[in-house]
Amino acid sequence: MTIIIRLDRILVEKKMKLNELAETIGISNVNLSNLKTGKVRAIRFSTLDAICVALNCQPGDILEHVCTNDDKDK
Repeated sequence: MTIIIRLDRILVEKKMKLNELAETIGISNVNLSNLKTGKVRAIRFSTLDAICVALNCQPGDILEHVCTNDDKDK
């Protein structure tokens, strides 16, 4: 299973910079950047909720599940 983070796409659509979002939701720029680049293994629901509120979007706009060949064998 692969989860793709589409935060960069939503930020462009909403014309918001990463540092603006970080300040709005009260998370460090570094942590938000790590999330955007997929370097994290988990996200708190409270953080996801804050992002969705700030960007007026749904979790599915930010997170995308992509099937891999390994998934087909399960």
